[in-house]
Amino acid sequence: MASSSLFSSLRSRSKSLLSSLKLNLKTSHSCSQNPIRNSIDSKPVSNGFYYHRHQANRSSFLFSWPSSLLPLALAVSAGSLSLCDSSEIDSSRVLSFGGKGSTDYVVKGSHKEVPQEFMDELKAICQDRLTMDYDERYFHGKPQNSFHKAVNIPDVVVFPRSEEEVSKIVKSCNKHKVPIIPYGGATSIEGHTLSPNGGVCIDMSLMKKVKALHVEDMDVVVEPGIGWIELNEYLERYGPGATIGGMCATRCSGSLAVRYGTMRDNVINLKVVLADGDVVKTASRARKSAAGYDLTRLLIGSEGTLGVITEVTLRLQKIPQYSVVAICNFPSVKDAADVAIATMLSGIQVSRVELLDEVQIRAINIANGKNLPETPTLMFEFIGTEAYSREQTLIVQKIVSEHNGSDFVFAEEPEAKKELWRIRKEALWACFAMQPNSEAMSTDVCVPLSHLAELISRSKQELDASPLVCTVIAHAGDGNFHTIILFDPTKEEQRQEAERLNHFMVHTALAMEGTCTGEHGVGTGKIKYLEKELGVEALKTMKRIKAALDPNDIMNPGKLIPPHICF
Repeated sequence: MASSSLFSSLRSRSKSLLSSLKLNLKTSHSCSQNPIRNSIDSKPVSNGFYYHRHQANRSSFLFSWPSSLLPLALAVSAGSLSLCDSSEIDSSRVLSFGGKGSTDYVVKGSHKEVPQEFMDELKAICQDRLTMDYDERYFHGKPQNSFHKAVNIPDVVVFPRSEEEVSKIVKSCNKHKVPIIPYGGATSIEGHTLSPNGGVCIDMSLMKKVKALHVEDMDVVVEPGIGWIELNEYLERYGPGATIGGMCATRCSGSLAVRYGTMRDNVINLKVVLADGDVVKTASRARKSAAGYDLTRLLIGSEGTLGVITEVTLRLQKIPQYSVVAICNFPSVKDAADVAIATMLSGIQVSRVELLDEVQIRAINIANGKNLPETPTLMFEFIGTEAYSREQTLIVQKIVSEHNGSDFVFAEEPEAKKELWRIRKEALWACFAMQPNSEAMSTDVCVPLSHLAELISRSKQELDASPLVCTVIAHAGDGNFHTIILFDPTKEEQRQEAERLNHFMVHTALAMEGTCTGEHGVGTGKIKYLEKELGVEALKTMKRIKAALDPNDIMNPGKLIPPHICF
């Protein structure tokens, strides 16, 4: 009874405070539509399909997380390849980017014209679903959310409809030793879809079928081009909705990883076209297996360096329908991080713990004309039964009060919860509203949870001393820490300062037994840190695997494995 009374008191106080937190972020960053041109059939590849891809770059962050059936994986192939200065590598395609100590952000490569025989083979396979239009090739060759660039763009973009077509395309590329760049939702940050040596960009967006849904087994089989919005619509008849929480190729995760794990935890099996065109299924549909090498985990996070994903079987999680969202303020980021750590150590099964610093809150205020307290802020989501969610809320409220926290506000009503989560969901676009002519460098370090407070505190001192505007956002429940560093792309000194800050945070995280990337992947941007993180022998092992599966080095040049690694 005492607990119920206290919760009622807190609810009453929260409702009054929530009225001051109403957000209505303006979606000011519209994306121009770019219908497929000349050599592509405008009917099967409609404006809608392009609109989805273009808009996903920014507006995908504006949707609310739904509840019920929740597959936390995305069957998107973002590719990669490593090259090495050895006699067995085609010297016309050797790269000079990404080695130890590199500060360059333009991926260098050399271009070799694709033979006409190869183009004739592609046309026979894809019919009118290919294009050599410069604007389309440039769009596919420049990641939409990344400041990384390459000296070349794809020679041709193809749009396969089936696994069989992907296999034929890859076989032809392997025969003519033409680079391959698998292309998914165009949301990668570390330059995963750059084409430094030209080649063929395989756009998977037409392969978007839901091939099978097994409600009793809680899994779904999908093609790689399907987006989470489309999967939501398909699963709506079976529950309130579903959402995809990452991309297979980059082993992504997000705010829900603290509860449901990352991509590697939520993919049951894959079908993959290897570099020679063979199609491999990595596992059965059983929830556990001890049969052979774990090829599924090998390919998740391989960034397209080992094959092109054509099918994914995803786990589904039944999300309890009741949840409570809470928000609170702190005098310092260390206090906020300490509460996140204390919450996890308490054994509470939170589904999200997100941290935003005072600069990020200021950006939200500027973007929306709000007057939120510009102090470090924590956001929580508690799920379960109504009683259990409320019990968790009260426990965390007590922990917050013991660590200098204030203004503990929570919401139970659906619309109020959505209003609170908009603070986090639209954080990046609020930064662009604060400095609209800037580009953003987004860092992605992750450390063991016990080191999170120290990492954020040390990084925050460096960020505050910088002339650049930098915000802090963290998935504080699993030690994953991001900064958004805004810089003027026309001023080289600002880009170098942004790179210096990123370098500082990465090396600080590595010194704490952390990683240079918790969820964004390696691409081109993080190659230079892998030797320090993993060691030469581990990278040589990766190189051996790569050489065994892709002996002609055709799969998406310039990513994942540093070019100086040889064996």
